[in-house]
Amino acid sequence: MDAELPGSAALSLVSKVLPLDPEAAVFTAMLSGWADQQRARMCQPPTVQARASVVRRFAEFTGAYPWQWRADDADAFFSKLLSGSEPKANSTVRGYQNALRLFCDFVTDARYGWASLCAERFGEAPSQILHEWNTASHVDEFEGRPGRRPLSYDEIQELFDAADGLVDQARRRHRKGALSALRDSTLLKTVYAYGLRRQEVVGLDLVDLRSNPKLPSYGRFGGVFVRFGKASRGSSPKRRTVLTVPEMDWIVEALESYLEEVRPCFRPGRHPALWVTERCGRLSRRSANEAFTAARDAVGLPQELDLHSLRHSYVTHLTEFDYPEKFVQDQVGHSYASTTSIYSHVSDEYRNRLLREALTKRGIAVEEDQP
Repeated sequence: MDAELPGSAALSLVSKVLPLDPEAAVFTAMLSGWADQQRARMCQPPTVQARASVVRRFAEFTGAYPWQWRADDADAFFSKLLSGSEPKANSTVRGYQNALRLFCDFVTDARYGWASLCAERFGEAPSQILHEWNTASHVDEFEGRPGRRPLSYDEIQELFDAADGLVDQARRRHRKGALSALRDSTLLKTVYAYGLRRQEVVGLDLVDLRSNPKLPSYGRFGGVFVRFGKASRGSSPKRRTVLTVPEMDWIVEALESYLEEVRPCFRPGRHPALWVTERCGRLSRRSANEAFTAARDAVGLPQELDLHSLRHSYVTHLTEFDYPEKFVQDQVGHSYASTTSIYSHVSDEYRNRLLREALTKRGIAVEEDQP
């Protein structure tokens, strides 16, 4: 055992102290040591907390401690998650399996000393209970629910009309909420116009609005600087600048109206956030989701569609506007083109146009569509 290794038993347990409940004390120290090990690997606090939550949930399900776990315990746990009226998504279950596998790797690693400590104190040592025959492999590029898809141009327009309609509805009823509805309507349009993730849009500050020297007519709305992009492998949030494209230049007027007429009514003072609440705080991710849900339900769009569907729509529509693949990839902040491709679901009309152009180049006559 390396007594100086972050997360080791020697550093996580208080020596010469006899706890009243030794099993619970060792399990708590294991989780604390695992957290130290992950932080040493630069894992972010939300990731560390989420993984620990999975381990605690599994321990509660089994009613046993890690040195008592067996492979059939894992089989029963994940079978329950995948059954019932609301089974967990495959990607969620795979994430749980990964967290539990990592924990078992940690407590069975001889360098940390947990296996030998458990064998000495309890007569049993922890083992790796997750193997290739009882875990799911990540073989599909896209693991989202089949119902999630891009919105068509007509659906986008209907969604935005519904969001604007909620503003008029609040005004007619002379109730509070008209300002919030105006903010939410602009937020939804911003998500689509720049293809942003939920965390990215709520994390925007006023200083993140950027001008584009190539398009001075857009003023300070030539793009947005994303500082809270999706992190990977324990890294810091990725950053990128998303440019305003001409096909989405209507967002310039929408943002300008919001900043000049709507945001000041919240009396935000010196708060840096672009989207603020009635209590002068930053808008939450949950509130962003609720803004989409309210507009979606008002227009009667499918329940499977969510806020992230607007990002899928952005990728699809940029592709149909004939932007190069690399440009689309950079706009949405994907490291690999293959990731961008699974977001794109181009329409039949677009594919038929490409087919007609290819046939025309080869000198093959193409029958035009009848009016």
